[in-house]
Amino acid sequence: MTCHAFIGLGGNLGDAPATLQSGLAALADLPQTRLLAASGLYRTAPVGGIEQADFTNAVAWLETRLAATALLQALFAIERAHGRDRSRELRWGPRTLDLDLLLYGDEIIEVEGLIVPHPRMAERRFVLEPLLEIAPDIRIPGIGRADEALMRLC
Repeated sequence: MTCHAFIGLGGNLGDAPATLQSGLAALADLPQTRLLAASGLYRTAPVGGIEQADFTNAVAWLETRLAATALLQALFAIERAHGRDRSRELRWGPRTLDLDLLLYGDEIIEVEGLIVPHPRMAERRFVLEPLLEIAPDIRIPGIGRADEALMRLC
């Protein structure tokens, strides 16, 4: 069975736009997965209060046969291949590549290490704007329409 999943991409170390493009290519190469669409790149201010460079963000739309937990592990492997070491970084600190599983079909998932929909996605313009660029009618399970969530941020 295939599932549509949305992945948030972000980074602010090195050549972030090139890293995100490489991350998108790696997503397209995942087994049992097809990249359906990718948003443009968005430059956004960091959150979390740590002084650092602006981030480059995007969202990818995948069709996949991978289970949500297997997809998450694949995302972590792509991050590591791009130089990310989650064990050494500060929460909300600088990173080469951050991949977040935002949505996995219309499922609500809460297992150790994985919460879907991503728990803060409806609070983040840098997630909602690129998401709506590629999926203008998308609904966030348990929250509602993404465009309405974006309007609440204004």
